[in-house]
Amino acid sequence: MNRFAIRCAAGLSVPFLLVACSSAPSAGGDSGTGSSPGGQVTITVGDRPPSSDPENRKQFDARVANFEKANPDIKLKPVETIWDPTTFQAQAAGGQLPDVLNVPFTEPQGMIARKQVADLTKVLKDDGLLDQLNPNVLKIAQDQSGNVFAVPTAAYSVGLVYNRDLFTKAGLDPNKPPATWDEVRADAKLIAQKTGQAGYAQMTTKNTGGWMFTTQTYAFGGSIENADGSKATFDDAPSKAALQALHEMKWVDKSMGQAVLYDVDGISKAFAAGKIGMYMSAPDAYHTLVDINGLKASSLGVGPMPQQDGDHGTLSGGSVQIVSPSATDAEKAAAIKWIRFNYLNKYVDETAAVTSAKNGVAAKLPVGVPGLPVVAADQYSKYQSWIKPYVNVPLENFAPYTKVAAGQKIIPEPPVKAQEVYAALDPVVQTVLGNEKADIPGLLSKAAGTVDAKLGR
Repeated sequence: MNRFAIRCAAGLSVPFLLVACSSAPSAGGDSGTGSSPGGQVTITVGDRPPSSDPENRKQFDARVANFEKANPDIKLKPVETIWDPTTFQAQAAGGQLPDVLNVPFTEPQGMIARKQVADLTKVLKDDGLLDQLNPNVLKIAQDQSGNVFAVPTAAYSVGLVYNRDLFTKAGLDPNKPPATWDEVRADAKLIAQKTGQAGYAQMTTKNTGGWMFTTQTYAFGGSIENADGSKATFDDAPSKAALQALHEMKWVDKSMGQAVLYDVDGISKAFAAGKIGMYMSAPDAYHTLVDINGLKASSLGVGPMPQQDGDHGTLSGGSVQIVSPSATDAEKAAAIKWIRFNYLNKYVDETAAVTSAKNGVAAKLPVGVPGLPVVAADQYSKYQSWIKPYVNVPLENFAPYTKVAAGQKIIPEPPVKAQEVYAALDPVVQTVLGNEKADIPGLLSKAAGTVDAKLGR
């Protein structure tokens, strides 16, 4: 679900929603960007919160002022332009994109192919930032030759959230969550038999059914769309096997309980109430489960995405920063400095890391929740050491996830019309869990036809 992918990772208190906003002047030309006679470089930077969001706008503007103070040779022109798939192509063709813009993980490969983004390889090397980035995540922004065209600044990967208390009651080791879907099935059955609760549950409504079906399909070695997003590819063996696994847990093992219509909010409440043993989610579910819904922190465990018949990977999402293809070398260098300062500072600067952690503690927010790091392993270790005195979550409960996540293959969401695709797949999962005699091949074939029609529009 793109609630993660559309998040602007600037450390604001409220995420930006990626909806249409005002366009920005292009780099160079009459817009006033570029190098001035005095040697100052001016660049436009997108994602400024609108005036209707005064708190976040104030924070953003304060960061702009702090950046300019620290970099007197760079002038920033903040604009409200944000990623909108319905307007991006026209803006790109008309040269109306800002010099720096936040876009989802699904977009860089298409933009690279269309030559809509700048090659940042040299400027990243010159800045020293290239060596500080997570090479696994960086693949999202690279072409086949390894050149880099965007900077990942926020990332997540879906894993398996589980109730450690229910694992213990069922005689399972709470430090060893299942690594395969066969093990998920076996553990879920045991939890249901020993505790009377649902051993496993899955989201099915408000596009989350399609989102989680996509995640599960990836883990079974399948895909949802072909490379260019022109055709559905889920009417095949991996997707059928994924749905068959759900069918067996629900109707044969009876390990999924009676409730099948879950969205994010519903499954979070049920899990926090101790009614579910396992479900798929990212580690940042900690805040919703513990801080909002009252789950004991010690009860929460997070493992990597279980795989089936091979190590295929897991669904990921997040944000990357792109730079205008018309940017000069000086403007690219300025853009990288801004990206580092605004999005990555806490990972590469100790003072910024400590300040961010202290602010989190003061706001009674979870500090130190592991995730998919956008910086390299050694840099992330430095960051963790900087914030260690302020971490207020049980890191040992995330250990199964952290041991695998940094190196596990990550696969972006479907590249074209992901939300429409997810909406078309919701009923498939609902039917499999709601009707013991569901025709899995028929459901997938019908959904593929629906999706193909949407992709062909």
